[in-house]
Amino acid sequence: MTASYDWTRGDIAVVGLGRSGVSATTLLRRLGARVYASDAGTSAELASQGDALRSLGADVQVAGHDLARIAQASLVVTSPGVAPDAPPLASARGAGVPIISEIELALAVMPGLRYVAVTGTNGKSTVTALVAHLLRSVGVEAEAAGNIGTPLSELALRPSPPPWVALEVSSFQLHDTPSIDPAVGVLTNLAPDHLDRYASVDAYYADKALLFRHATRTSQWVVNADDPASMAMVKAFPGVQHRFATSGRLSDGFLGGKGKQHLIVRDESLLLRSELPLLGDHNVANALAAALAVMATDDAHESLDDRARLAAGLRSFRALPHRLEPVAEVKGVLWVNDSKATNVASARVAIDSMTRPTILLLGGRHKGEPYSSLIDAIARHCRVVFAYGEAAPIIEHDLAGRAAVQRIEGGFDAVMRQAHALARPGDAVLLAPACSSFDMFKNYEERGRAFAAAAKGEG
Repeated sequence: MTASYDWTRGDIAVVGLGRSGVSATTLLRRLGARVYASDAGTSAELASQGDALRSLGADVQVAGHDLARIAQASLVVTSPGVAPDAPPLASARGAGVPIISEIELALAVMPGLRYVAVTGTNGKSTVTALVAHLLRSVGVEAEAAGNIGTPLSELALRPSPPPWVALEVSSFQLHDTPSIDPAVGVLTNLAPDHLDRYASVDAYYADKALLFRHATRTSQWVVNADDPASMAMVKAFPGVQHRFATSGRLSDGFLGGKGKQHLIVRDESLLLRSELPLLGDHNVANALAAALAVMATDDAHESLDDRARLAAGLRSFRALPHRLEPVAEVKGVLWVNDSKATNVASARVAIDSMTRPTILLLGGRHKGEPYSSLIDAIARHCRVVFAYGEAAPIIEHDLAGRAAVQRIEGGFDAVMRQAHALARPGDAVLLAPACSSFDMFKNYEERGRAFAAAAKGEG
């Protein structure tokens, strides 16, 4: 289902000038729209982006927003990093101005696009990258876009956009993408997250459920059979379900066979677990979800030849940056960067993926969840936890008496110095912060790069 918009009626306001806002503004100008784009930031990079957009004919404001002008716009395009209660969006909402995501804009411009939409609390980016990789493995031209990093509008700006896209969609993007209607939809899992931006877990889940807003009996859904919350959500919507599991539960894709060493898809072994070059059983689930999603796009991909190509694609895939990424092995110590683990559930998955005694780096800006649910995983895998950043006192309180916790004062460099001092051959040092990065870094990528550099002795 594709919505229709009049791009030439009045001002269109673009709120936020990150990568998605810049591509949305550029696309709107190409469509002939009159654009007012604004951002509250003041960086030199923003100023440069503003100059480039002005050269295209957009009216650009940095270091603030003209709320009255936004309230008079015909349409607002918002970036996913802008909080729903931010003043510019509140101004638009109060004036009855429609608000859409950059993804909605791009979908409207590419009505023939076929896409696999991937959402969930954890694993979205890995599954999205895997789907694009596996589609290419079976000979289909495809790219990954959306919340994974490349705005969909960037693809819409190309002379020849790809015919297939693996599209990662966050809860924020789903909220403002009313025409979302994928060829295949993937729900990786559900767990509490973003409680700093949502009033409740139910409100967060309600936005996730918008993936299914146009579900019909012929819709194709890939869903996690090991996750009761996901199964409860998808039960409410029509469509064909393709289930994956790592628990041994019989599903369309599961970890089974002799010794549970085979990834079994559609009743046949696809490849051995040892052949998948990714850490953790959660990545087995991600691989199964991606394989099922690609098969659901076309029955031809279930042929013996395409199954062999899918298996080869899984063998050749490598971990995405900042997602359980081994970045160095120095003096017998393995350093693993999972900076993308910005919530407690994803940190728990990362901890449970460790096969060595682990020094866990936990901290950053608190997101509203208790850390006590990490205690069992920490007991199984970690010999010490370093609590750092703004969340350090909360982490120390939640784990007190149940885990060996060292509170590290100072910046991230102090954390890494102490990790180097304490680690011994055979250990792993795991960055799985369970927090946002914004107390010390501008994003999780910058935090992950700092970790990797210090792990290698480059910091």
